[in-house]
Amino acid sequence: MSNDYYKILGVEKSSSDEDIKKAYRKLAHQYHPDKTGGDEKKFKEINEAYQTLSNKEKRAQYDRFGNTAQGAGGPGGFGGFSQGGFDFQGGDFGDLGDIFETFFNGMGGQQKRRTYAHGSDMEMVQEITLEDAYRGIEKNVTYKTNIHCAQCKGLGHDAKATFSQCKKCDGRGEVRETRSTFFGNFAQVRTCTECHGVGQIPDKRCSSCSGSGVVRGEKKIAVKILPGIADGQIIKMVGAGEAGERGSQEGDLFLHVRVKPHAIFSRQDDHLIIEKEIQLINLLAYFSDSEAHPIYVTTISGGKLALDIPRDFTFNKPFKVTSEGMPHFNRSGKGDLFVHFKIVPPHKMSKDAKRLLEELRNEMR
Repeated sequence: MSNDYYKILGVEKSSSDEDIKKAYRKLAHQYHPDKTGGDEKKFKEINEAYQTLSNKEKRAQYDRFGNTAQGAGGPGGFGGFSQGGFDFQGGDFGDLGDIFETFFNGMGGQQKRRTYAHGSDMEMVQEITLEDAYRGIEKNVTYKTNIHCAQCKGLGHDAKATFSQCKKCDGRGEVRETRSTFFGNFAQVRTCTECHGVGQIPDKRCSSCSGSGVVRGEKKIAVKILPGIADGQIIKMVGAGEAGERGSQEGDLFLHVRVKPHAIFSRQDDHLIIEKEIQLINLLAYFSDSEAHPIYVTTISGGKLALDIPRDFTFNKPFKVTSEGMPHFNRSGKGDLFVHFKIVPPHKMSKDAKRLLEELRNEMR
């Protein structure tokens, strides 16, 4: 596995947090194991890189020490180097970042107790038709995710539960560990895994969620998709992601909109393109009397529009119909409709038809 996290995400070392987030979402969607063509190994690699670069403290450690902040053996680290009986390849040296963090936090600082982590964000794909994108639509979306336990309301225990002091941390919410490293002995303070930093244990955990406050369940949400939305746009649904630990905040849901290809129209920005076949005889009839022989084209709204084609129009270029395209997203106005004409000559002609056509040709000279 590559250890260059910036290279994994395809970003520069100077990239902003927002650029890193965008790159991660794009790659995570591309390589998700549940998706056709997904790559579980690549997906894990992308997540590992994002977990470091999306955290300011971890990113700073990574930029300074390379992968010694995450685990020995990466670029900028001490992979394969052994001196004086200390093997820098793996082992305790892999937690150098934790050691530095603990050491410097202890100098005049106070250890912070862990707060329960909010729920993870989620990503989904929602397919819509071009007509849906034109009019706007509200979609009811149902999906499986972690939800707050209904029995304990996400607390992990009964509301009237009594608590006793955590035996693992003696009520401190933290566990102190001493570790030997190349630099000497360091005291590390970690959040207690038994009480999760609270310092107390309920006398009886919730039987439904085993004390986690979270169970697997189903969510149903209504998603409003605005007119003019484009293929690939992302809708953020705040709080629609996974439930957090013990009643804490839910993550968000990022809905990737996919507009299905249309049988008649193609889209370019907010403009629509359509191909219109015209029989040669109908084209001649139109220029003879446009009101008696109109040329119609289908619109995305489902109607039919009579075209007003000037006599000097050259049919080797598209004909523009103003404001018959897609609505502009989040603002007034519409794009245009461009009609590409395909003139179809007659396949068979009778002797009378040929004679009449010849007379017409002579008349128009």
